[in-house]
Amino acid sequence: MVIDLGQPLGFVVDKVASVINVEPERIEGVEEIRGTIDSELLTGVLKEVGGYSMVMVLDFAKLIAQEFAEIAALARQKGPALTAAHEGVEVEGEEEADGDELQLVSFSVEEQEYAIDIAGVQEIVQVPESIVQVPNSPAHVLGLITLRERLLPLVSLRSLFALAPRELDEKSRIVVVTLGATAVGVVTDAVSEVLRVRKEVVDPMPPMLARDGELSDINQICRLDEGKRLVSILSADNMFRHSVVKDALEALENMSEHEHDEIEEDGGNEDEEQMVVFHLDNGEFGVPIESVQEIVRVPEALTHVPKAPSFVEGVINLRGAVLPVIDQRKRLDLPSIERNDRQRIMVFLLRGVRTGFIVDAVTEVLKIPRDAIEESPHLSGEQARLLGRVANLERQGRMIQLIEPDHLIDDEDTKSLASLAT
Repeated sequence: MVIDLGQPLGFVVDKVASVINVEPERIEGVEEIRGTIDSELLTGVLKEVGGYSMVMVLDFAKLIAQEFAEIAALARQKGPALTAAHEGVEVEGEEEADGDELQLVSFSVEEQEYAIDIAGVQEIVQVPESIVQVPNSPAHVLGLITLRERLLPLVSLRSLFALAPRELDEKSRIVVVTLGATAVGVVTDAVSEVLRVRKEVVDPMPPMLARDGELSDINQICRLDEGKRLVSILSADNMFRHSVVKDALEALENMSEHEHDEIEEDGGNEDEEQMVVFHLDNGEFGVPIESVQEIVRVPEALTHVPKAPSFVEGVINLRGAVLPVIDQRKRLDLPSIERNDRQRIMVFLLRGVRTGFIVDAVTEVLKIPRDAIEESPHLSGEQARLLGRVANLERQGRMIQLIEPDHLIDDEDTKSLASLAT
């Protein structure tokens, strides 16, 4: 990454994962983490952007001043002259020079490089593990994902260019392309970089190759490395006129109506209780579905808080809020196990405090007839409060212990959790 604060410097990073646009007001100060980590080189923190729970904003000016004092001094003294000599233009003409440049996000499909003007790109995100399939939709509509609390239809760039489909992998990226208030996710094989190119190296598509109608997505060609590297520039406006994208947007509209109809029709059954069933050790447990706020994956690392209550495993950032996390095995005096991919965090709202509990696996949402639910044997006062009922499903040979979420933690522990979450 080339940072120019008077003197261009190149910083080698492990990987450029994505490009995101955020409103300035979303950048939070670092005061709240200053007591736990060295935040001197940070200007702020972003939460839940680009598929990442937390992104730290690095202060390159301070970094350069601290680590490269001589270069920083040189930049302060000779920066304008150096920049002018390097670019071959007057410093006062910098704004005019920017007008002669394009900033492009480049990505690849079938080892061919494409790009789109960064103004038409809302953000670039990783492909989630789960994509909701849309019934009766065309094959080139990959499905729907939730992004920023709205549904985003996905199409494959391979579909746009009639290329053979390919399995998505860790390099695949979703480029969120916008046109006004409409957005669609275009799935690419990989995102390469952000290019800043002069307009003089960008040519219109040759007339012989330019086509009208659906195949006019590419309207310019960028010549880089003295013509050895050609990048096809896509038009966001033309993409939204493509039948593939239209199909995806139509699938989104139909899915939204379908979901609404399902909600209207599903009035529930008073003779049943709907439970979220999860596993701990060799047992099955259930909690009322209305008590579960959400279910999320266990992150690779939880942040351990000094002097936190012993029953708290740590805290995580869940969409901008600090979430205390408890190991449900410890809560029920079961032996501990190593972290694995099947484990999940079930999030409850307990006396006004959002709290997460780690379970071995969440297996299903089950409607249990009320006549199959009975009181548990009374073994102790705490057990009777926490595990007061059991679902005896004789035909299936299953016995599911039903947890009363309000008794997962007591009043005193709730105060301790509240102090962690604030």
